[in-house]
Amino acid sequence: MSRLFGSVRARATLAATLVVAVALVAAGTAVLLSLRSNLLGEAGTQAERSARDVATELAVGTRYTELNLDVDDRPVQIVDEEGVLVAASEDLERITGTGVDAVKPQPTASPSGEDAADDDADDDDDSGEALEAGEIGERTTVSDGTATIDGDTEDYRFAAVPVETRRGDHLTVYAGAPLSAEHGAVNTALTVMLIGFPLLLAVVAWVTWLVTRRALRPVEGIRREMAAITASEDLARRVPVPGTHDEVARLASTTNETLAALESSVERQRRFVADASHELRSPIASLRTQLEVAAAHPELLDLDGAVEDTVRLQRLAADLLLLARLDAGERPADARVDLAALAREAAEGRRGVSVRGDAAVNVAGSRGQLGRVLANLLDNAQRHARSAVEVSVRRDGEAAVVAVADDGEGVPAADRERIFERFVRLDDARSRDDGGAGLGLAIARDVAVRHGGTLTVHDAPAGGALFELRLPGA
Repeated sequence: MSRLFGSVRARATLAATLVVAVALVAAGTAVLLSLRSNLLGEAGTQAERSARDVATELAVGTRYTELNLDVDDRPVQIVDEEGVLVAASEDLERITGTGVDAVKPQPTASPSGEDAADDDADDDDDSGEALEAGEIGERTTVSDGTATIDGDTEDYRFAAVPVETRRGDHLTVYAGAPLSAEHGAVNTALTVMLIGFPLLLAVVAWVTWLVTRRALRPVEGIRREMAAITASEDLARRVPVPGTHDEVARLASTTNETLAALESSVERQRRFVADASHELRSPIASLRTQLEVAAAHPELLDLDGAVEDTVRLQRLAADLLLLARLDAGERPADARVDLAALAREAAEGRRGVSVRGDAAVNVAGSRGQLGRVLANLLDNAQRHARSAVEVSVRRDGEAAVVAVADDGEGVPAADRERIFERFVRLDDARSRDDGGAGLGLAIARDVAVRHGGTLTVHDAPAGGALFELRLPGA
């Protein structure tokens, strides 16, 4: 069963069929109840009409033996106030539902059209309605029962109408209307529903199955292409985008955007690994060469060069480790850091570096990572400055701003984004020892972004480069 309804198409078809089935059952029930109510109301109206016709004859003084009680083979009873049957349809054999089971009237004096008496004119009928002589009651009581006429037994709806004869006799006329039409119509409607509903549900299920198959066909195409991409490991491939401009098309577009971002990330990681390997190769090779020479000729050991290569290798390893943590999504600490104090601390001991802004400028983040940003910016500024580097710390609305300016050559406008890429050096001719590995500005921007801020470069007032670190204030 779980495999049978394991697809979206099967579940959608089942859900649509069940919803339509519930709606059809509810609608069919409402139709049947409404039809039955209308037919019962019509039968009650017919019975009341027949009863009032007979009551009219009684009200004008027609004798019992002269009453027309066999109209359309409908059962009629006339009962006095004592519950005694005084007149009934000639062919009536049995009756229930009127409260009087008798079908043969008791002998009694027939009313005369000329006689009139008002002795009982003020008597009340069973329903509490006071009638005058020759008056027909307005209130009609309806009940259901059965009657047998000429051997045929049927269900009837009976209407009871009170009447006061001109002689002062209080009578009740019971007349029935057959319910065979109601039963027949309801049964016919029920039969049509029992036959039509399953056919309609089958059509709904079939149409839903076809529609969902057509709607999900692009999804299957996306799945097959994704499986092929996974098998081939070719992230340059893209899934097909249908021209329907619906949810499936948006899903395909989003999938392609995800694949593009994944391809870019994988390519970035590949370049990072390749560049890191290339950068590590030089200090390791230099250090190995010096150690091999020292092993063969101890007197030729360049101890200072070996220490310098080791320090450079250590810094490069630390930079690579920090970038790896940032790429892994490491969240910075939520400590309170004073950028002004941190800037003074980073500038301490550096020649030609001045710091402005004594007031505390606090941000939330990692003191170690933010200190690394300031150190990298100062290293970069000192490397390119002619004589002076100026650091300013200030508040700009809700933001904290640190600006590091030098009086060097500045950064060309075309390269102001490229310098933040990893392992990028604008001056390829300079030595690696002087220019570094090209990771300092990349680390600085990554840390700034992780702290919810930005790092940009502009022209400094002195003509050099102005690096502006902007972070949310705390």
